[in-house]
Amino acid sequence: MLLLVAAAVATSLQAQPAFDRTRAPTLAPPARLVVPPVLTTSLPNGIRLKVVEQRELPLVQVIASIDGGVRLDGKTPGISTFMAGLLDDGAGTRDAATLQSEIAFLGANLSSTASWDGYSVSLKVALRSLDPAMDLLADVIRRPTFSSAEVRRQRDLRLAGYLQTRDRPEAVAGLAFSKAVFPEGHPYHRATNGDSATTASLDSAKVRAFYQSVVRPERLTFIVVGDISLAQARAAIAARFGDWRASGMGLVTPAITVSPTVRRASQVYLIDKPDAAQSVIQVGWPGVSRTSPDYAPLMVMNTILGGSFTSRLNMKLRETKGYSYGAGSGFVFRKVPGPFNASASVRTNVTDSSLVEFFAELRAIRETPVSADELDRAKNYLELQLPGDLEGTTQVAGQVAELQSFGLSLGELPRFAAAVRRVTAAEVQRVARRYLTPDRATIVVVGDLAKVRAGIDALKLGTTVVWDVKSVVR
Repeated sequence: MLLLVAAAVATSLQAQPAFDRTRAPTLAPPARLVVPPVLTTSLPNGIRLKVVEQRELPLVQVIASIDGGVRLDGKTPGISTFMAGLLDDGAGTRDAATLQSEIAFLGANLSSTASWDGYSVSLKVALRSLDPAMDLLADVIRRPTFSSAEVRRQRDLRLAGYLQTRDRPEAVAGLAFSKAVFPEGHPYHRATNGDSATTASLDSAKVRAFYQSVVRPERLTFIVVGDISLAQARAAIAARFGDWRASGMGLVTPAITVSPTVRRASQVYLIDKPDAAQSVIQVGWPGVSRTSPDYAPLMVMNTILGGSFTSRLNMKLRETKGYSYGAGSGFVFRKVPGPFNASASVRTNVTDSSLVEFFAELRAIRETPVSADELDRAKNYLELQLPGDLEGTTQVAGQVAELQSFGLSLGELPRFAAAVRRVTAAEVQRVARRYLTPDRATIVVVGDLAKVRAGIDALKLGTTVVWDVKSVVR
């Protein structure tokens, strides 16, 4: 019997054509992207509500999105992220330990954070535990304790964190790059976590006063996704937030009066990291708006350049040259445009050679049309990952929150997919020539200058400035 089975298997294998490993398999056309409907309503006090029903599992994801963010920091850089981090470190009658214990008992995940343009408190919980979890969420948003002991503990942790950041070349390079691209007076010039001087001045009273000026019902939008209807979600939120009335005036986001640095020639910033085994390289310039009509061709262009594993930068620096574990590039999209940068951590002894490859690729995609194969792969890469962005409650809520920050809806996703399909090689070259400016770049290198400085200088990329790490991470 076994001999008969083995013979049948062998015959079957012989009948199959040999698999050609030199050619990538042919992909089927992407399925049409269908986005779920987003139902909206509001409470009389101005709180907005967006609900997406997703009934596959008895789970509910809630994101409380509050307009504002780091741009409201004013003369106290870092206070937004500090305040947001404290929201779930004690609320109502619970101290930090009790609050975290109750969250864990419910099997829920609850976290709070701040970005450049807002604050968010995220809750994910099983439907059966939604009511007690919403009670905790209401305490976190409306009744944070900001106890003196917890403020002092977090303040000491943050102060120690600045010292640790000085020992992290990637973080230093990122902060230096922002400082170089966005001049003094622009909000992106400074770190989201501020500096040691402003952190040392924080106390419970200051944090509470800031909280009361920025966390207010008229700024709040709830995004609820999961096994719940619009009526159920509205009732749950109205019961806990419907009577909320803020007192006093809220802070107004200040206008940006300082423009990012558009260079006439490239500038090199070097930061010494003695004995570093690697150099961190960042190359870039001011970016572009998320609502630009060129968004789709920009995404295709960047996917080819440095936005995917098979991108030119990663294949050249990692696979062909062996200089780095990975290289990439990307545009940072915020309400006010962030930067574009290309980056990698490379072996110290090939720092100059890596810079040569960065600029070769940045110029090549401007000068020569991309191949049909590269174009197809990039378009498929972008379009085929869109369904994954809508796979679960967390992903859907995240997409709704991100798109609304730019005044866009979920319907933007299928429009983007269609726009990607229409991108041509000529459009990729057009946006590369318009938005990539390698002859007017900001170049940051953090590494062992005793070993890399001469090689970088020999490239004559531009004038050079040496920064002390303490001037970048203060």
